Order: sequence, then structure tokens, then C-alpha cells
Amino acid sequence: MSEIENKIDLVWGGEEIAKLIGRTPRITFHLLEKGELPAKKVGNRWVAERGQLMRFFLGGAA
Repeated sequence: MSEIENKIDLVWGGEEIAKLIGRTPRITFHLLEKGELPAKKVGNRWVAERGQLMRFFLGGAA
């Protein structure tokens, strides 16, 4: 496994992303569909990198 692969921490599924960002699944799915969160759809599931989500929200708070 490469160094980059060791550092990637993926969050799979809209419900799990919702828990991480402290929003309801309904609001989270709306934000995901509008492209307002740093995530991608893989098949029928959303996936986001935990660090990118945290940077996204911390950057917005500054």
C-alpha cells in the first residue's frame, strides 16, 4: 500500500456523511445532489474523503 492510500479516510453513504457533518440525511442528500459538498457518487452511493469534508467546513468558518 502506498503512503497516499494509507492517508485516505473515506466516508461511504449519505447517512454516514450526514452524521459526520451534523446534518439530517435529507438535508445532506440535498446538498450532495446540488454539488455543494466535496463528495462524488460511486454507483448508487456517495463517498467523501473525511479530511476534505473537515477542511471544507473549517475553511468556511474562518
